[in-house]
This record gives sequence, structure tokens and C-alpha cells, in this order.
Amino acid sequence: MKTINHKLLIVILAALSSVAPIATDTYIPSMSMIASYFDVEINLVELSLTIFLLGFASGQFFGGPISDSIGRKKTSLIGLIGFSLFSYLIVFSSSIYELWILRLMEAFFGGMVVVNANATVRDLFEGKEASRVFTLIGTLSMVAPLVAPAVGSLLIHFFTWKAIFVFLGTYGVFIFVMVFINIKETFTYAKQSFFEAYKNVLTNKKARSLIIVFPIVFSGMFIFISKSAFVYIEYFGVSTDWFPFFFGSDVIFVMIMARLNLKLIKKYETLSIVKFGIFMQLLIAIALVIDLIHPTLLVMFILLTAYVSMLGIIFGNLTALVLENFSKNAATATAVVGVLNFTIGAIVATIVSMFHDESLISVAVGIFTTTTFSYFLIYRVKKN
Repeated sequence: MKTINHKLLIVILAALSSVAPIATDTYIPSMSMIASYFDVEINLVELSLTIFLLGFASGQFFGGPISDSIGRKKTSLIGLIGFSLFSYLIVFSSSIYELWILRLMEAFFGGMVVVNANATVRDLFEGKEASRVFTLIGTLSMVAPLVAPAVGSLLIHFFTWKAIFVFLGTYGVFIFVMVFINIKETFTYAKQSFFEAYKNVLTNKKARSLIIVFPIVFSGMFIFISKSAFVYIEYFGVSTDWFPFFFGSDVIFVMIMARLNLKLIKKYETLSIVKFGIFMQLLIAIALVIDLIHPTLLVMFILLTAYVSMLGIIFGNLTALVLENFSKNAATATAVVGVLNFTIGAIVATIVSMFHDESLISVAVGIFTTTTFSYFLIYRVKKN
């Protein structure tokens, strides 16, 4: 691994990290088409996102200790094989329930893949250099949600929704080849059991508070992801052809903030930057609630874009702060964060969906509630 070009390494790790956004965001524009194909209500198709999150969390739960035991490369290759296989099988679904099951398995193997990207960075880098690399990987990973909705819209424009899952399977095969050819193992720590690995992570007092903050911040983001199609397409009447522009603009600003973060980490403490980003999200969330009085497309677009953009200075730094505490269990620590992120994200998204009506109340209040929690949690965290 040490002989590999760092730029190529970062690109490959970003591709591994992009499995989740690729698998979810290419899928969003096709929800209405899938609902019509299976003759079901769209909320049943939306539920497949929650099912995907649960499968993804499960994959990370088992994938973390496996990666710490047998190595990053082997775990990545196993995960990519399963992800591609079940992506292709989804094409043959005959009911929404079959799609749920296959989507769950696809997500499980995708979860096994993503734990290795952050763990590899922790193996090779420390401190602010790790924050810088995490930010660069995060910036490149943002290309996935930027391009994915456009790819999804393009595929369903010329083909059916099934083409999206052919694309996902092919993506997995391509990344498999890249990892197999270019990546060597960075770390293998076999002298621990599955339970010992999680015990080492969960009993780390320095990391525990930060680990709790992560899924709350993630939940606010996932509310936006899961409800973006409703907000823009159904509520404001944006066409599916223009939806990628609205969704992609949010991602562009995340990338801009991530680039800004590379300068901020040279001058300020990593924890201070995270606290500032969450504080700004809280102010924006308050504005979202106020905007419910007379919501307009322009104002809602600006506020949602500003809210999501703060993730560019939160996620990379928060990841580095968590993983700097684990020299031997980086993949398991990544799994803990991932499991909590996607499990709590799924729960929060389900709760917001339960309160769904024809207004934007559930979206704005859901974002405000999660952001308020993350604000009070992060300001209780002290410097190590």
C-alpha cells in the first residue's frame, strides 16, 4: 500500500465510500416509476430506503470486525462481489416484497465495503493529516450524490427502472477490479474476537461522546435525502428532469465547504470547526421552521442547500476525531459509527414518514429536532 500513489489511493477509497450514496441516489428519481410498475403506493417504495439503511448497518456491523481480522482488501472484495450480485438480481424482482429482500442483501454487502475506506486512512494517517485526507475523500465522494440522481434520471428516461440496478452491479464490478489490482493490505489484527473488538470500541470514553453525535447529525441529512423527491417534485412541482439540478446543487456546496475545511484545519482546532458547523445548521433549521409560514421554492432551496453544505466541515473532522482513538480497531469503530448512523437514520426517517402529509411540516420539524439534539451533544464534548 505504501508504494501506491496517494492520489490514486484517495480516489479508490472515495469510490468505496460512495457505495451508499450511489445505491440510494440513483434510485430516488425512479421511485414513482417503481410504484407504478408494482402497482403500489409510493410510500412502500420509499420504505425500501429504510430497508436499505438497515441492511447497510448490518453489513457494517459484521464487516468491521471482519476487516480488523482478515484485512481491508479481502473484506472489500467480498463485499463488492455480493453488492454486484444482488444489484443484478433486483432486476428480476416480481413484487415490491422481493425488491425489499434483495435490496436488503445488496445493502448488507455494501456495508461490508464502506468500513474499509476510513479504516485504511486511519492505518496510514494521523491527526490533522487524517482530517485532511478524510476531507479529500469526502469531497470526491460528493461526486457520487452529485452525479447519481442525474444518472438515475437519464437511465429511466431511456430505459426502465431496472437499468439503474444494472448500473449499480456494474459499478461494483469496476471498483472490484480497481481494488484487486491497486490495493494491498494496510493492517490485519487477528488477535481478538468479534465481541472483544466491539468492547474495545464501546468502552473508549474519549470517543464515546463523539460517536453519539455522529448519527444525530447524519439523521438530519438523511431526512433531506429521503424527502427531497417529495419536497422538490411533489410539493413544488419540479420535473424529474430538473430534480438532479436541485439535488446536485446541494452537493456542490458541500464540496465547496469541504475545500474550505482544508484551510480551516490549518488554523483552528478540529473540534471547534465541528461545533461551528453544527451551530450554523441549528440557525438554518430554525429558519426552515419559520419558512413554513409561506414556503417558496427559492427560499426552501437556499435553506436546504445551506443546511446540507455544513456537512462539508463536519463529517471529515468528526470522522478523524473518532478514529484517532483507535489504532487497532479502526474498521470496528467505523462500523459502530456506521451502524448507529444508518439505524438511527432509518428510525428517524420512518418517524418523519409516519407524520407525512401534504405539507413540509414533518421535514422542517424533523431537521430542526435532530439538529437541536446534535447541537447540545457536541457542546458537551471536551478537547482530549
